[in-house]
Amino acid sequence: MDRRRKDRKRISRRDFVGKTGLGIAAVAGASAASGLGLAAQQRAASAIPAKWDLEADVVVIGSGACGLPAAIRAADHGASVIVVEANYDVGGHGMINGGQVPLGGGTSAQRKYGIVDSPEILFKDLTDWSVVETNGMPEYRYNDRAVQRALADNEAVAYEFLLENGARFEDRAPGVQGGHAIGISAPRENYARWTRGQSAESPAGSGGTGVYRPLEDSAKKKGVRFLLNYHMDVIYRQTPSSGRVLGVQASYRPRLLPGSATPMQPFRSDAVIAMTEKTVTVRARKAVIIATGGSSSHVHFRRMFDPRLTEEYQVAGEPYSTQDASGELAALAVGATLWGTANQTMERNGAFRKRPVVGAQHIYPEWTPKSPVFPFVRATGLHVSSWADMILVNQVGRRFYNEDADGWPYGTHHGFLDPYIHGDWRNGRRITYKPQNFLDAALAVNEGSQPPDYNAGPIWAIFDADAVVREKWDLSPPATDSLYFFSGRTLAEVAAQVRKNPYQKADMPAGTLEATVARYNAIVDFGYDPDFERPNPKYKIQTPPFYAAWATPVVHDTYAGLRINVKCQVMDFNGEVIPGLYCGGESAGGCSQHGQGRAITQGVIAGKEAALERISS
Repeated sequence: MDRRRKDRKRISRRDFVGKTGLGIAAVAGASAASGLGLAAQQRAASAIPAKWDLEADVVVIGSGACGLPAAIRAADHGASVIVVEANYDVGGHGMINGGQVPLGGGTSAQRKYGIVDSPEILFKDLTDWSVVETNGMPEYRYNDRAVQRALADNEAVAYEFLLENGARFEDRAPGVQGGHAIGISAPRENYARWTRGQSAESPAGSGGTGVYRPLEDSAKKKGVRFLLNYHMDVIYRQTPSSGRVLGVQASYRPRLLPGSATPMQPFRSDAVIAMTEKTVTVRARKAVIIATGGSSSHVHFRRMFDPRLTEEYQVAGEPYSTQDASGELAALAVGATLWGTANQTMERNGAFRKRPVVGAQHIYPEWTPKSPVFPFVRATGLHVSSWADMILVNQVGRRFYNEDADGWPYGTHHGFLDPYIHGDWRNGRRITYKPQNFLDAALAVNEGSQPPDYNAGPIWAIFDADAVVREKWDLSPPATDSLYFFSGRTLAEVAAQVRKNPYQKADMPAGTLEATVARYNAIVDFGYDPDFERPNPKYKIQTPPFYAAWATPVVHDTYAGLRINVKCQVMDFNGEVIPGLYCGGESAGGCSQHGQGRAITQGVIAGKEAALERISS
C-alpha cells in the first residue's frame, strides 16, 4: 500500500464531525462490533488500493430481499455484477420469511381480481399523517415523501419483475395477512408458493424460498457472481468527504459448525467466486449498492434510537442471518448520514415481537432440526397454544402485565378503519386505543436492573406440570435449551436455576417468585385479576415440577438507516449525493413499511440506476 497516498487521503476527526454532522462518539462504539472501528474505517476508506483483487461494474453488498433484485436489475441493464455476501448462502432474511410480499400500486394480480389501486393511491396511503396504530404510533407520519413516492411509482414494476425472474405466487386475490404500514386503501399482500423450502433449501423451511431461490437462479443465469463468506468492512471513496465511491474491502469470515474447523459451504457452488485471500478488495467501476439488511443485530447501534434495547433482546432471523449495521457504518465513514430515525422509536408494529414460542434463544422463525444451521439454534422451543397456561415474570420474578394481551400494536391494513378517508383527522378517533401492551412493560420494567446499562432483563414464562400436559409438550431435547429452560421440584429451585442464563444479571429472589405465584393462584380462585385485569384466569400453578422458560421479546425490523433519494442514491449531511453509492431495504431510512416489499422495490430501483452510472476511470 502506498503510505504517501494513505497520508494524503486521511481525514481528521474535526473534518468528519463537521462534514457529516454525526459525532464519532455517537457511533464509534457501535462500529467495533461489526468489524473495524469507525476511525479505522475512515482511515481505510481513504487508503485506495493500488491493485484490486476483483472488479465489476456494480458491487452489491448483501444478497437478500434488496440485494438479489438489485443484482439482477443491474445485469438486465448491461452491467457486470459481483455480490459480496457475509453468509455461506444467499437470501438473507428474505430466505427465512413466510413468503408474504406486499406490493401494490396497480399490479397485475390486483387488476386480475378487480382491486382498485394506483401509484397515486399508494403514495397517498404511505404518507397519510392521520393513520395511527392502536398504541398511538403514527404509521406514516414520519415517512420521507420522496422515498415513498419512489416506492409508490415502482412497486407494480417490482411485482412484474419478480414474475419475470421466476418467483411464483398463489393464484388468489392479494390480501392483508403479514404486511404492516403498506397502506390501507387496498389489499396488497401477495403469497409465494411453498413449492420448496425444507432442510437444505431453506434454513427454516419457510416460504421465502419460493421467491429467493428463483431469483438466485435468474441472477446466475444473467452472469451475476457471488463472493460468499466475505464480510464487507470498508467502502472506498476518493476521500472520505468528497469524490466517487470506488469499491469495497471484505474479509473472509466463514461460519464454523460448533466444535468444527470446517466452514459451512453453499448449497450451490455455481457462480461462486473462489478466493483464498483473507482480505479482498473489489473495485466498483460504476457503483456500490448497500443491501446489508439493517442494524437490529447491533446492540449499540439500535440503542441510539431506543436505549431500552439492551443485549438480552434477541433478533429475528438469527442465527442464520444477522443485521449488523455494517453497511450503515461503512457509509457513515465516507460521509453518509442517518435518516428517518423517528420511525425507529416507540413500539411500532414490526419493530418487536412477542413470540408464541418459549424455552429457546432463537424463536423467530420457528426452527426445525432439519435446518443446516440448527447446531447454532440448539432448540426448537415450545410452541404456546394458550397463554392461559402460564404467567410471565420479569428478571426478579414479578408479573408485569396481562399475559393474554396483544404482543404488539395491531398493524394497520386494508379494512383497519371503516370508513377510511385519506387525511381525515377523524381517522384517529376510529381506532381502539390500547395504552398498555407487552412491549411497553417488558422494555420499560427496570426492577432488579444494574449499572451500567440498567437492562430490564429477560422475561420468563412460569408454569407447572399440569400446563405441560394441557399444552401436550415433549420437553426432551431438542425442544428446549439448557440455558433457556429450567425446572425444579419447587419454585425456589427454579428461581436459583434461572441465574445460569447468560442474560440474567440479577438474582431472582425465591421469595418473590413464590409470592407472585401464590398471588396468581389466589386470583384464579377469585376469578378476576385486579392487578392486570387478565380476563378469566383459569389455571393455578401448583403441581411440581415447576418450569421457567425464556419468553423475552424479539427485535424485528429496522426502520432507520441511511438517507437516500428517489433513485436510492445515498446522501450526505448536506443533502448532496455521494456519487456511486446506493442503498435500499432496511439499511435505508425514510420508510415505515414492514416486509420485503420495500426492500425488493428499492433493489429494483437501485440496480437500474447503478447500472446507468458512467464508468469511473
